[in-house]
Amino acid sequence: MSIHNFPEISQRKVGEIARLSSSMVNNYVKELQKQELITVTGNTNRTCEYHLTAKGRDELLSLLISYSAEIIRLYGEAKEEIVRRLRQIREDGVRRVALFGASSTAEVVAVGVNEVGLNVVGVVDSDPKKQRKRFGGLVIQPPEALRDMDVDAVVVTSFGRQEEIHDFIRRFVDPKIRVLKLSNL
Repeated sequence: MSIHNFPEISQRKVGEIARLSSSMVNNYVKELQKQELITVTGNTNRTCEYHLTAKGRDELLSLLISYSAEIIRLYGEAKEEIVRRLRQIREDGVRRVALFGASSTAEVVAVGVNEVGLNVVGVVDSDPKKQRKRFGGLVIQPPEALRDMDVDAVVVTSFGRQEEIHDFIRRFVDPKIRVLKLSNL
């Protein structure tokens, strides 16, 4: 994609993006040339440009389609697992929830919450850059807003740092309110 979007990109920059050493990128460039997927013009690192051939563009499109299909399949599986876990908390009597973390994971959780019939009362995030923006029809609020929310539970919508987030949320909610981590649902 980098070569497709930026033909003048350096091998060093491709290495940074792909998290590969420059020598590995150099080996891949040689292999891509050998397979007639790219052409290289210019004589020095500063004048080199990389261009996809027609065969290279076809291969890129094929890889993008496969990658997209796999992402969609994984999204569906993740959503189903989250829905299964959310059904369990609904069966345990939870009806009104706040989501903590306005992220891509939270978007999947929000879809699942709606599917199982839970009511999202609020969305909270500790990142000031996200606060006051809209998320699924609600305005993202700072953590302190949890004190005033009438919820049965707060769902941590992050897979990372769940213990730390759990302990952080506990500072803002009544002990009777459940703080649920996706890994424990």
